[in-house]
Amino acid sequence: MAPQECSDFCTSAAHLAGLIPATVGWTPDQFWAATPAELTAILTAFSAASPVPQNTEPLDKTQLQKLKETLNHG
Repeated sequence: MAPQECSDFCTSAAHLAGLIPATVGWTPDQFWAATPAELTAILTAFSAASPVPQNTEPLDKTQLQKLKETLNHG
């Protein structure tokens, strides 16, 4: 595996190692014992339940400030 591939894999694995157990209640051992098909099924189920809208623009500074104010109750 090339260094860049390892870096990408390691970053993705670390992200999933935190995300999957927190979302489905697995222990770290259960996560690392899972097959790629099992992880794909979980991620597919979550992405289907909460799809990301296409062509979504990031918030600008004003929108972000309004969101912060709303979440902090003014």
